[in-house]
Formats: sequence, C-alpha cells, structure tokens
Amino acid sequence: MTEHIKTYDTTLRDGSQREGASLSVEDKWRIARRLDEFGIDYIEGGFVGSNHRDAAFFAAFASGAQKLTHAKLVAFGLPVRKGLIAADDPALTELASSPAEIVTIVGKASKLQATAALCVSTDENLRMIYDSVRFLRLSGKQVFFDAEHYFDAYKEDAGYVFEVIAAAIEAGAHSVVLADTNGGGLPHEIYEITHQTAQALAISNPDVMLGIHTHDDSGCAVANSIEALRAGAGLVQGTVNGYGERVGNANLLTVIANLELRLGTPVVGDARLRKLSSLSHFVADVFNIAPDTHAPYVGQAAFTHKGGLHVSAETRLAGAYQHVDPAAVGNFTHIVLSDLAGRAALAAKAQELGIAAATEEERDRLLVLIKQREAQGYSYEAADASLALLLQTRLDGPISFFRLESFRVITDRRSDGHTSTEATIKIHVGAERFIATAEGNGPVNALDAALRKAITRFYPQIEGLELRDFKVRVLDGSVGTGAVTRVFIETQGPRGTWGTVGVNHNIIEASWDALVDAITYGLLQDGQPKDSQAVAADEPAADAVDKPAMGEPAADAVGRLAQDVADELAIDEPTAGIADELTANGSGTSEPVD
Repeated sequence: MTEHIKTYDTTLRDGSQREGASLSVEDKWRIARRLDEFGIDYIEGGFVGSNHRDAAFFAAFASGAQKLTHAKLVAFGLPVRKGLIAADDPALTELASSPAEIVTIVGKASKLQATAALCVSTDENLRMIYDSVRFLRLSGKQVFFDAEHYFDAYKEDAGYVFEVIAAAIEAGAHSVVLADTNGGGLPHEIYEITHQTAQALAISNPDVMLGIHTHDDSGCAVANSIEALRAGAGLVQGTVNGYGERVGNANLLTVIANLELRLGTPVVGDARLRKLSSLSHFVADVFNIAPDTHAPYVGQAAFTHKGGLHVSAETRLAGAYQHVDPAAVGNFTHIVLSDLAGRAALAAKAQELGIAAATEEERDRLLVLIKQREAQGYSYEAADASLALLLQTRLDGPISFFRLESFRVITDRRSDGHTSTEATIKIHVGAERFIATAEGNGPVNALDAALRKAITRFYPQIEGLELRDFKVRVLDGSVGTGAVTRVFIETQGPRGTWGTVGVNHNIIEASWDALVDAITYGLLQDGQPKDSQAVAADEPAADAVDKPAMGEPAADAVGRLAQDVADELAIDEPTAGIADELTANGSGTSEPVD
C-alpha cells in the first residue's frame, strides 16, 4: 500500500446527486469548511458551467469570501464535445478559467460506452481526452482524469483502456482515477485490475498518481476502495456518509477509519479522527437526512449492546464485542435494555445514565419492571430519557415539575375542509392551579402549546426545548383502530438530543406520556422542581426505594456525546428537524385558578 494516501471528497457534487438532496451555496461552503478542518486533501466543489449554484460557489472562492486552509479545491467538468477543438468549447474554456487550481474531467474508458452512449469513434474518443487535458494543462491547471467505467472496460478490452489512460497521461494528467461507475465490481476484481494498472504505470509513468472511485451498487464500495489502495492506488475518492446517486458512493469516512484503525495507515491523524462522528452527523443535518444509526463507526448503534451475554462480557472486558475503541472516532459505547437484558446490562445502563442501583435486589426489581413494560409495548432502545426517568423514579422517588389534573382535546372538522384543534389543560405547579388553552395544527401540537403556556412562567427554559421528531407505531394491527400504539418523540435542547416513549390504546394518551417525559427530562438538566409540592403522581412514592440522589444528572450522562456534537456545531446552526410543525406557536390563554 502507498505510504501516504490522499483523500478526495466529492460530496458536493456526487453526493448532491442523491435523490431528494438539494444544497444551497451556503450549505456547500459549510460542508467544505468542515471537510477542510477534518483534513481532506481535495474537495470537489461542483460541476463548472452546469448550474448557477455551482457558479456562485466558485465565485465565492474567487473573490476571497470563502477560503480553504488545507484542502485543494477541485472543479469538475467534461471533455471537449465531439467535432470541436478544446479552445472553441465554451464549457471547457469556463472550466479552464475556474478559480480552482485543480480540475477533474471524466472520459470514457470503454469502447462500448464511447461508441454507443457518446456516439463517437474510438479514435475520436481518444482525441477528445487528449485535447481536453492538454488544453487545461496549457491553461495552468493540474488535471485529474477520471476513467469512467474503467473496470467493466478493462474486462471488455484491456488494450483500449490503456490507450485511454495513456492519452490522458501524454497530455499532462497528474492523476488517473479508475472508476467503478456502475458499482458492480467485486473486491477481488478491483484488486486484480488495479494491480495490473499500477504495475504498468510504475514502469511507464511512476509520477502519475493512481486513484480509485467506487459506487456501492453491489454493496462493496468501501471494500473495493480498500482493495484498490492495497493494489497500488494512492488516492481515494468518496463522499461523506456514502451519499450519491442510486445507492450511493464509497463512504469516505468509513474508508478513512478503516485505513487508520484497521490497517494502521495514517490519513488524517488521531485528533481529527475523533471528529469523524460529528462530521458525519453535521453533513447529515445539512443534507436534512436522518443519520444512519447503524452506519459503521459513526452510527448510534455502532457500539451498542443489547443481548445480555454481550453486555455482561463488555462490563468485564472493555472491547469484548467492539472492534475498535469508539472514542477513537468520537462515538461511545451504548447499552440498550430490552427483554434480552440481564442484570449486568441493567447495571451498565444505570452507570451510563449516572444512576446508582447499588444492590442486586434493586437491579432485579428494576429488571423485572423493564421486562414487564417491554411486554406491554415499551421500547427503551431509542428512549434513554424515558428510561432514565423510570429508573430514577423507582430508586429515588417520583420527580415532577408539574402535576396534571386533566386535559381535553377537541378537533373540529368544518364543511369547508378546514380542521382546527384546541387543547385545554388543568395543571398544578406547586400550590398554584392553572387552566391553559391553546390551538395547534393537531392534538399533540395543541397539548404541547397549552402545557408550555401553563408552565413557562415557572420554567422559562422550556422555550429552548424543540420537538424534532414524532413517530407512531401500531403494535397489534390485528385489532384495527383499537390497537395499542407506541409514540416516540425526539427532543432537542441546549445540551443535546434525547428520546422519550409512550404506550397506550389511546394515541393521545401515549403522546402525552412521551411529551411529559420529554419536557421533564429537558427541565431536569437545569435542576430540581421549584416546589416539592409539585411532585406527585404518576409513579406511586410507595414503590420507590430510599436512595441518595444521582451523583450526575441522567441528562448529563445521556447527553455527553450529543453535547460534543453540539459544540462542534456552534459556528454553524443545524438544519431544523422534520417535526418543526409540532412546535408551531399555538394561541390561547393561561390563567391561575384559585
């Protein structure tokens, strides 16, 4: 393997071709700055001349309004059109005048693609590649040549693919990138063909950097990239999170982590590698795509343990079921509790949440309770906040910032098709009783608005809590509309993001339970309720065990990683979540009642 691997990110072009993706100019520069800070060597900014957005992106760089400190900016384009000379092709001359010192052009390596798709002769295809690279070199640019369909073309006619890359190199290309464009290559094929190409270049053109560009249609993009690097390539292209057309490109973050941690090849260094997870989540936010919880290295579930045997082993031997230290990539070990959990899992989870369950008897009682609730439909795997509140209530006694007397939700459907929803809440905070009414775009929104109206004077920090996601799942579809439903709410606050859950035959009741947990957990981060009289209720105090208060608030423990990410995002605010409508301002009244 080459001693110094170069990284080339194409998220801003290939990644933006993902279905549903749309990046503004500022979005692209936010991502570019983070990639630059992370240590990526080359950042492909976009397709010069193809759209106004990419033109504005490069214009910001040309004017000095945007800068890169480590990475080299790359402009992307196509070869001269058939029948034209390079100097007469407007698109190529615009590429030559780009402020980027490096340009990448993509050309056909396949006879079939040249003749059938591009409708040119094989000789004309070679002429177009040579003239384009030569023109760009004479314009003062470094040129990377992407050999499209290279691996399929090699199997079709290896002699012709060598003519293609020879034309690019003779014209002055600094790098030749072998592209598995259709994504169908398998690791052994990629290795063998790259190895043969690398050997040929080592003899004839040892100064030309060989690169690899893979797509994930066969599910092998990362493996194929690694194999090409092992076979002699020195540059790897990819996108953050594998975003791209069809099923995507090679996930450049996974490739980097594998090189650093599994193969011992330095790429970005230990300090930058610890920002891998936050970079992944940041780009997902900018793309407005939910992060893949099961993504290698960076996903929330990447170092999550559920089965009792695995958790028990992890508590005795750190890394027993983890291939690397999660801290190396800015992630952390996470324990989830379910009906598969054992005593060791519960102890580890309580420790993670900062809750002391000192005796085996206490752990056994809690384990029985959790398994009972799982049987009823609760799931705490993505609802750490609800789990933390449940454990704390059972160990330390109930805690509440308010006490519900009752609520009522009314939805009116009018003949004109307009629907309005109104919620009225009767609630107690300390010794005071309030009635609050609010409207919303649905029952949960109206309840949320009414609750906030009632308690904001006591807890103004509630304004910093935002409902980011709301999901409903029917647990037993065989009984139709009478089925038990599970509601999951994701909430974001100043110190991170947390999940809560509610389960009930009544979807409004399930939503209320998840909503109350979400707000209670958020308020808990700032301390105890203002008046102990507010405590009552949903969980009987008689069931509680007399234990000292938690040494570290559960919110601190659960939110540690999220806070690290929030700190990383301090300069650039994250894109709003998909459930903004849940926190739309309601209207109504709130008044104390004697």
